[in-house]
Amino acid sequence: MFNYDTMIQRSTLLVFFILAAAPALWAQDLSLKGILQDGQEKFPLPGATVKLTAAGDTSRVAGMVTDARGAFTFEHLSPQVYRLTVSFLGYKEMTRTIRLGPGTQDAGILYLERGSTTLKSVTVEGLIPPVQQKGDTLSYNASAYKTNPDATAEDLVKKMPGITVEGGTVKAQGEDVKKVLLDGKEYFGEDATLALRNLPSEVIDKIEVFDKLSDQAQFTGFDDGNTSKTINIVTRGGIRNSQFGKVFAGYGTDDRYMAGGNISLFNGDRRISIIGLANNINQQNFATQDLLGAISNSSGGRRMRGGGGRGGFGGGAAGNFLVGQQDGITRTNSFGINFSDQWGEKVSVSGSYFFNNTNNQNDQLTNRETFLSADSSQFYDEKQLTDNTNYNHRINLRIEYKIDSANMLIFTPGVSFQKYDAFSQTNGINSFADGSLLSRSDNLQTSNTSGFNANNGILFRHAFPKRGRTISLGLNFSANDKDGQRNVEAFNTYYKGQTGLDDSTRQQSSPQSNGYQLSANIAYTEPVGRSGQLQVNYNPSWSKNNADQQTFLFDDASGKYAIPDTSLSNVFDNTYQAQRAGLTYRVGNRDKMLALGLSYQYSELNSNQVFPLSTTVHRTFSNLLPNAMMHYRFSTNSRLRLIYRASTSEPSISQLQNVINNSNPLFISTGNPDLQQQSTHLLISRYSFTNPGKGLSFFANVFLQNTQDYVSNATYVASQDSVLTPTVTLYRGSQLSKPINVDGYWSVRSFLTFGVPLQFIKTNLNWNAGFTWARTPGVINNVMNTANSYNYNLGAVFSSNISEYVDFTVSYSANFNDLKNSIQPTLNNTYFSQAAGLRLNLLSKNGWVFSNDLTNQLYSGLTDGFNQQYWLWNVSAGKKFLKGQRGELRVSVFDLLNQNRSITRTNTETYVEDVQTQVLQQYFMLTFTYKIKNFKTNKAASEPEGDEERFRRPDGLFRRPGEGPPPGMMRPGGGAGMP
Repeated sequence: MFNYDTMIQRSTLLVFFILAAAPALWAQDLSLKGILQDGQEKFPLPGATVKLTAAGDTSRVAGMVTDARGAFTFEHLSPQVYRLTVSFLGYKEMTRTIRLGPGTQDAGILYLERGSTTLKSVTVEGLIPPVQQKGDTLSYNASAYKTNPDATAEDLVKKMPGITVEGGTVKAQGEDVKKVLLDGKEYFGEDATLALRNLPSEVIDKIEVFDKLSDQAQFTGFDDGNTSKTINIVTRGGIRNSQFGKVFAGYGTDDRYMAGGNISLFNGDRRISIIGLANNINQQNFATQDLLGAISNSSGGRRMRGGGGRGGFGGGAAGNFLVGQQDGITRTNSFGINFSDQWGEKVSVSGSYFFNNTNNQNDQLTNRETFLSADSSQFYDEKQLTDNTNYNHRINLRIEYKIDSANMLIFTPGVSFQKYDAFSQTNGINSFADGSLLSRSDNLQTSNTSGFNANNGILFRHAFPKRGRTISLGLNFSANDKDGQRNVEAFNTYYKGQTGLDDSTRQQSSPQSNGYQLSANIAYTEPVGRSGQLQVNYNPSWSKNNADQQTFLFDDASGKYAIPDTSLSNVFDNTYQAQRAGLTYRVGNRDKMLALGLSYQYSELNSNQVFPLSTTVHRTFSNLLPNAMMHYRFSTNSRLRLIYRASTSEPSISQLQNVINNSNPLFISTGNPDLQQQSTHLLISRYSFTNPGKGLSFFANVFLQNTQDYVSNATYVASQDSVLTPTVTLYRGSQLSKPINVDGYWSVRSFLTFGVPLQFIKTNLNWNAGFTWARTPGVINNVMNTANSYNYNLGAVFSSNISEYVDFTVSYSANFNDLKNSIQPTLNNTYFSQAAGLRLNLLSKNGWVFSNDLTNQLYSGLTDGFNQQYWLWNVSAGKKFLKGQRGELRVSVFDLLNQNRSITRTNTETYVEDVQTQVLQQYFMLTFTYKIKNFKTNKAASEPEGDEERFRRPDGLFRRPGEGPPPGMMRPGGGAGMP
């Protein structure tokens, strides 16, 4: 019998073995480094082209560009004679012959003489390094990934190893990308999906991926745990005073339409981007954070998504512009503007406004199996129709005020307003495995909700004259408010044998909630010795949340909701305050660094219910929270980072409020005011290797998490009728669930990717693999159940690097999933899904275009009726015309074979659920697109455009001339190797 525990241990050991063995497998002994400077004024020459050719084999060529210091490094070289060629616009070409012996050879400072070299003379004939390691940043060279002229930033990053876009969510090295920056400036707040689909790939020079620290942690150099996976888009030289974008409009069969556009206006430091969109073909240029009513299905399970309902096409059609996805059919209207500028020498400002309005209609089928005991389950089948409308306004602002060379203030306010109207009609049936009925419900609900979220952060940073000594103070305030009204009409039948008991519910609830949070963080750093640094920090926080729900029953006499129901009403508030103080010591340099820290946290949780009964719960917690980080650089292009962090999180007010929710009488829920805070231990391992000379890249991330007092669910399935309150009865077969604290949550998640260029056929091949295990505890009918879910995934992306005229991507991904429950160990919950796709864009020199997007989706092992295989085929053809081929007329067909489907599976600690939703069906559309393109090349393409690196340096704004970063912090760097 297969032993899953042994498999977990072996898989984990295998991943760590790969991490440990990779440096030995790829390490070489010889390297060559040097620095380029102007021959007259001795300043560095960043962006110069350096080419290294083996004298005995001229086909072996490595090329790179110098970094911001004018430095270059070639690694993994063999002992022989090389020819070093250096070129830079406006300078004479330099050639040196170098004989390499053991170890590292330093070419020293190389001075270039000024001359009249033209731009063509700096062309690199060798391989353009696709990926380079610069400090803790992975830098992808956009020139190494050929795309069609109409491609967006999203089309470009999809070709890069380790970066994926899944259902509108951008991921890098297996982690969700939380921010996208444009030349180091915030771009449309924290909406990564919005940012990537509004920039053409032709303006991009590099894509940088890194873990962005908080503003305070960037300054101190000590990781405070508030990191976010970030993509920085570095634009090409020469677009500082340019305008670019596109507008489009299309109409098709079944009254399908779309219209919109985007334009970027760059004028030096001032940059303005404007976007707009209107359509009814499921295209959205925003993420689910902008949907107040969006429902997350992440309670311990894994979702699988099929082709779904989003329309859109490759090439120049508007499909490249849009993101996000809801189930069903969505009508969207949206508008956004992003602004950034430098006001004088001291003030930098960036901000964005975004509005969207959506209407979503969905027809959904659900099949759920709930585990009852070792030999029995209960089944629920549901058909649901929904019609939801959402309005959202979101504003973000960032102001940096550099008071002087040692002091700075940063303001980061933000606010969002939302309104959500919902309608749903649900027909559900509970039954046993033999088909005998337990209950059924016909449910009609309407609701409207409005709310806002506001936050404001203020950070003051001061650097003392002594290098490494700093003090900083951060203050954060946030507030939220939500008001709503929900009407429920439910007509239910509960069966006992052949007879049924009818029951009905007509009620109106008015849930209201609001909250305030205030926190501060004071951090002081002091250098210790030559390579050490100590941080002392103090972090107080306070939050208060209020929830008020009043419920009224329908009064037949008055025809109004006028009868108060105290059993479904509740007034509740809770306060959480914490005091945390700690010390962290860091020692090391850019090659090796170790940081160890310990914090003590004392916190109090006070919960007060004032209606219908007065109760008070007071809890205190004391926690020791250790943290550690280790960084080791095996070479310029190979490094390992280990991070350990302990943290706590308090329960939400919705989990604490002890009020019954019977909006679906077959599934009743309530809160638990006795909940305690969770304690989480997280271990992260990140290994990266790049060989710019050969174009190789390898990344491996492993995440191990354990949570104590994990907030899970206790589910009770009634075996007989039970009276909960005078107006609420839990009938036989119905379920009651409430959150509880349990120990024993574990998870392991790994992500590996390997990229290699296949030069002989001008393509790039990216492999990725991953393994996820989650052990989720829960309680069913007072019996502990442990759900062990296993996921194995494997994928490959084969993308062209031929030219702008031929652009194709072949992809494949497979997911094998298995769920084991301790309460039903013999139950088989194994399922498999796979997706294979071909995207092809062809462009002729006289302007004819053809696009193809073909996907095959397969599901196996799901509930009967959900196992399906289908093809989703989108095709378009068109012609470019007007001056510079800026206009395009295109005919498109979505779902040519009329087979589109959308299927998901969710695993939790108490049930397994399969869902099939409505999707967009076949339509034809005629679209006109006009490209706005006015590039003013007033700067050399290789000339740096400002300080795009400073935002990710720990001490960026306060570095004195000639000083390096504080002890233990690494400068960005680069390198390349020979084939």
